Amino acid sequence: MCGIAGLVDLARRSDAEQIRKTVTRMIEPIAHRGPDDDAVWVDVEHGLGLGHRRLAIVDLSAHGRQPMPSASGRYVINYNGEVYNFLELRQDLGRLGHRFRGRSDTEVMLAAIDAWGLESALDRFNGMFAFALWDREARALHLVRDRAGEKPLYYTRIGQTFAFGSELKALRAHPEFSAEIDRDALALFLRHGYVPSPLSIYRGVFKMPPATRLSVSIDDGDASTPVGYWSAAEVAERGVRQPFEGSADDARVALEKLLDNAVRRRMVADVPLGVFLSGGVDSSTIVALMQAQSTTPIRTFSIGFHEVDYDEADHARAVARHLGTEHTELYLAPKEALAVIPLLSDIYDEPFADSSQIPTFLVSRLARQRVTVSLSGDGGDELFGGYTRYLMCENLWRRVGWLRRPVRERLASGLLAVNARRWSRTIGAANPALPRRFRMTLPGDKLHKFAEILGAASADDMYEQLISHWKRVDDVVVGAQEPQRRFAVATHAMALRGLTDRMMYWDFVTYLTDDILVKLDRASMAVSLEARVPFLDHHVIEFAWSLRPEMKLRDGRGKWLLRQVLDRYVPRKLIERPKSGFGIPIESWLRGPLRHWAEDLLAKERIAAQGFFRPEPIRAKWAEHLRGERDWHYSLWNVLMFQAWLTRWR
Repeated sequence: MCGIAGLVDLARRSDAEQIRKTVTRMIEPIAHRGPDDDAVWVDVEHGLGLGHRRLAIVDLSAHGRQPMPSASGRYVINYNGEVYNFLELRQDLGRLGHRFRGRSDTEVMLAAIDAWGLESALDRFNGMFAFALWDREARALHLVRDRAGEKPLYYTRIGQTFAFGSELKALRAHPEFSAEIDRDALALFLRHGYVPSPLSIYRGVFKMPPATRLSVSIDDGDASTPVGYWSAAEVAERGVRQPFEGSADDARVALEKLLDNAVRRRMVADVPLGVFLSGGVDSSTIVALMQAQSTTPIRTFSIGFHEVDYDEADHARAVARHLGTEHTELYLAPKEALAVIPLLSDIYDEPFADSSQIPTFLVSRLARQRVTVSLSGDGGDELFGGYTRYLMCENLWRRVGWLRRPVRERLASGLLAVNARRWSRTIGAANPALPRRFRMTLPGDKLHKFAEILGAASADDMYEQLISHWKRVDDVVVGAQEPQRRFAVATHAMALRGLTDRMMYWDFVTYLTDDILVKLDRASMAVSLEARVPFLDHHVIEFAWSLRPEMKLRDGRGKWLLRQVLDRYVPRKLIERPKSGFGIPIESWLRGPLRHWAEDLLAKERIAAQGFFRPEPIRAKWAEHLRGERDWHYSLWNVLMFQAWLTRWR
């Protein structure tokens, strides 16, 4: 796991020292991604410079140092990530006569590309990676990103220079970088809480899409459009055309075997290794499979909060005790979590507003005190139907979708005609007489949010509105033209089974890549910890899409088949509980310890002077939130994270 950056001076105007100096400057801000070593490689004839910061995981010797030339001399690679099946590939290449100097996966990757070519080698690689490959023979630089987008890679043109880097910090360090905020990207950020690929917060700076490669020709100076070498859409559609035909027990056996292999491959390291444990289905499954393969107790890590609704540490502790792991937990007072907030703009160097970024960083920091690699249970929700919103949206559309849209719009108008405070007062009066499970907090807030999606044009439109934090972003972001109906456009022509498939596919190619994996990568790498994700082994992904819906969603719950696997290791009573997520009480903190910080960033005069937002809708939501009438913490946190980022980086 490392940090990479580099450039191609297409005008050939720089000498070797200038290239080396600029690339060195680019890798310095990402030293946290690789604290063990740094190196710069220059080919001045072609205006090329590659810079590398190393976090040594496999083969800690100098034989694993990068940028690394191939044995043939044709290629030089600058690589961030892990290829988990490198030992099998090494054996295959050995039979072809290749001899290795060291034990790193980097050397195996180069030998594979030498032997089989880049495209064929990519088909064989099982891992997470972002790399730059210089091909001397073709006089081309190739950028490549892994199938699910676990490892980040940005690129841009700066005048006559093509530049790339693991984080925006690397590109900003280029002396000629010009930062112009992309208002359309800002609108999408406000809607979703992240900037979706291939956009970045800066105009003209792009994220490499997952499962693609891009080539830059030295001779003509052109950079190609990223080209796919694996397709999540094709995988999903193939799974529908060729579904798994075995019994439920056959499916459980097949899934357990695939996950067992994925976990085993991700346990290969020459440094201490552990795993994040929340006590939920996903992380508990990974922990159980790890412990089953280990002859000693594996290290598990959890954090807890004193706010009961947000604390899962006791569940994690119970699972750890049952499986016999070496468990470490840390209970956090609000002030310890709040102390992370000033760091967020440095950790996530473009605006990012998933508030679970805070506990993810804290558990990464805790784990880094004991280990250098940690496995994570991310990806299970998107692949096995774990989000409660899937069932909620299906059920809601089933109940109201049969009504003609004008009727639903009139119903919505009627609900919105009564303000949320009055609804809460009226409905709340009945709470004391209701069983606890039927009592509602802020019922008026929930009714108004229901009304806002009630008039949706279709089930797809309802889901897109459901996952939108700000629903009318053009009214908030000055000068933005947001692309519309991204979900429906992306999925309408796909041969999927229905709404649930479409929701899971959409989340896999957007929310997982641009939120969940960004959160994990930046939080872990900020403390020089490598995070590995077994659920995103492409064999697991492909199998998950072959499963019929009832293998995922059954009896009003998601992840049915995954639960069958976990049942063999952990009693269900330790796992079964409402899904709470990995969050923190932002909504109450905004009314309490974060109020003055937020008020400063949301000041009307400040927002107006910056010129990115119209202050009126923001101030209205802020006032309603402070009065306790509405819960606008998602919307407000998006604005606050942009404001904090702008203060740090503008």
